[in-house]
Amino acid sequence: MLKSDLIALLIQKRGITQKQAEQAIEVIFGSMLRALREGDNIEIRGLGAFHIKEYKGYQGRNPRSGSVIEVRAKRGVLFRCSKQMRDRLNRLPLPK
Repeated sequence: MLKSDLIALLIQKRGITQKQAEQAIEVIFGSMLRALREGDNIEIRGLGAFHIKEYKGYQGRNPRSGSVIEVRAKRGVLFRCSKQMRDRLNRLPLPK
């Protein structure tokens, strides 16, 4: 599913304009990004939780030349689905 699919769904289900649907999605995603950037976790009941994981910097190797390179510290977003979501998914038949 794409962002445009979410916008189309909002238009269809709620009968709002394209512009209103785009703004609603932007507000939601923007708020989520801001919360994660500030170090907050996001928990959506029935869906799951997003949180930031910090990765330390380390010395790696270039696989072609074998030279040592410095890998910077970084952050990544992890998502863990809720038990309710997992149960819903497992009730569905697997696609062939």
